[in-house]
Order: sequence, then C-alpha cells, then structure tokens
Amino acid sequence: MKKLLLILTIFILLFAACVPDANNLSASRVLNVMTHDSFDITAELLAKFERENDVRVNIIKAGDAGSALNRLILTSTAGASEADVFYGLDNSFLSRALENEIFEAYQPPALTHIDACFQLDTSNRALPINYGDVCINYDKAWFADHGLAVPTSLEDLTLPAYQGLLAVENPSTSSPGLAFMMATIAHFGEDGWLDYWRQLKDNQVVIAADWETAYYSNFSGSSGKGAQPLVVSYASSPVAEFIYAEVELDEAPTASIVAEHACWRQIEFAGIVKGTQQRALAEKFIDFLLSKDFQEDLPLQMFVYPVLPEALLPDEFTRASQVPEKPATLDPADIAKNRELWVEQWLELMLSN
Repeated sequence: MKKLLLILTIFILLFAACVPDANNLSASRVLNVMTHDSFDITAELLAKFERENDVRVNIIKAGDAGSALNRLILTSTAGASEADVFYGLDNSFLSRALENEIFEAYQPPALTHIDACFQLDTSNRALPINYGDVCINYDKAWFADHGLAVPTSLEDLTLPAYQGLLAVENPSTSSPGLAFMMATIAHFGEDGWLDYWRQLKDNQVVIAADWETAYYSNFSGSSGKGAQPLVVSYASSPVAEFIYAEVELDEAPTASIVAEHACWRQIEFAGIVKGTQQRALAEKFIDFLLSKDFQEDLPLQMFVYPVLPEALLPDEFTRASQVPEKPATLDPADIAKNRELWVEQWLELMLSN
C-alpha cells in the first residue's frame, strides 16, 4: 500500500511539473495595445476577439494621439516598448512615426478592399483603419443667445467680434491641434499662415494642451460648459452630442464650420510595434480592426468613418454628421520635410511672451 502511495505521489509531482503555470500561460497570451484616450469599442466585440484567439487584450490609453505617439517613440527607441500594437496614428504624425522606424510591415487581406487614397504608407507599416475631419465646432445655443453670427471662414475668427471665443490645441502635443495648424498652412500658404496665427493670438485665442481639455473644459457646447463657444474638434463631434444628449433632441446642439479649407481630413492608422514578441497575435488584431464587425462598431464608439467600403453607417450617425466637400490638404512629402519646423515656429510665436 505504501509503495502504491509513493508511486501515486511521484506521478502527481511529475504531472504537475509538466503542466504550465496558469499565471505564466495567461501572461504569455496578453496583447498590449497602446492608443489614445478616445479609443472605445463595444465590450462584447472585444471579448469575442479574446475568446476566439485565447488572449487578453490590454488597452493602454496614453493621452491624446500626439502624446501617445511620443510615448511609443520614447519607449521603443529606448528598447522598452510597452506595446505590441499601436492604434491612433494619424496622417499629420505619419512621417514622424515612419522616420523613427517603430513599426513592422504587414499586409492584411482586407487591404485590397480599401481605397488607395487612405493607403499613405506604401511599405504597409502604418495601416489605415478609419478617417474623419478636424473642423471648428460651434455651440448653436451660445450664438443664438448672444445674437452673434456664426463665423463662416477661418478669416472670420480674427475679427474683434470673436475675441477670446476660440479654443485650439497645442500642435506639438495634440493630433487635432496639429491637423488644424496644417489646415491653416494649406489655406494661407507658407508665407501667410504665421501672420494668421499672429492675428489669432492678438484676438486672444485660448490654447489647450490636448483635445480632451479643449473640448470638455473649454467648449461651452460640451458637458463641461466652458467659456469658449468655438473649439477645434471633429466634424463628427456633433453626432456624439446629438446621440448622448440627456434629453431627446430634434437636431444636434453643435455643428461644424465646413467652409472650403476650414477642415483637415484625418486618417487614422494602426501598426505592429517593432520587436513585439506577439507578432502572430498582433497580425490577428490588425485583421480584427479591419473586419466588418469592428469597422461598423467605429462610428458610434469613436465617431469616425470606417475605411472598409462594405461597412454600413448607422442612421443616427448620418443624421447629424457633416462631411466637408473641400477639406484642406498638403503633400505628405511637404509635411515630412517641414512638420517639425512648422511646430517650432508655432510654439515660438504662440507660447512666447
């Protein structure tokens, strides 16, 4: 009997040694996804991906898109990257990400269905996921209550009537802030854009570090009920205000100025972070981001447009959304060449005494 017990004990010990530790198994199946604070996804949809791939997705929200990219570049170049996948890089920062070589190339099957206008990186390191337009939003009620006409152009914002009424974001730390600065460069040209910003400064434009602060603290048309009825945000932001209003509305309480060159078309990308130990899972997550399920989840989660043509837009999204007919554009090569200089010039002008 003792001999039998001894044999059973040895067998159990050997079996236990051969079974992977549950904690270690779990840790080896974690996919770290770094993104901006605005990232959102239906919980059930993310859970489905996790079940199908036996993985836990750890979402790392790292501030505004510009701040998140800065963090990824700093940690990656130091050999201490926190992420396997990065989501939320946009075309204003695209060249910076590619120059720092922080992504690995991947060609997902869905890429063949996506319009070439969204595929700005021919090396397929940065893969298009969604798009939207950065525009100036305005608070309809504020302008009605104050009997002031809504500005209809970028030039109008320099008029005394709009003194202190506009909130913008710092382009060195904010993706929409950089996008708006690009729009002014495209509209006024390299010889005139700084003079335009000088006029905005004289007209007491308010500068916030990031979109969240500008929109939720400064903007009077958001839940923060701030002091500025004009803010640099997204053409789809009024959709969010319409859908999530505390009471049912007939129309959105905010709208966008969509005059020619007043908006900037923003394309968001995702990429597999260079050196990831979870390459196969990272590829599956990119495929997931380009799946019809995720693409159709995007509009009401992050209020952006899907790049996948077959993805359908929900009715409530189309009811309140505005699409500018002629957004501002710049040659990607010009952005790559001059972006850092333009930001430095902006900082010197706008943040110096």
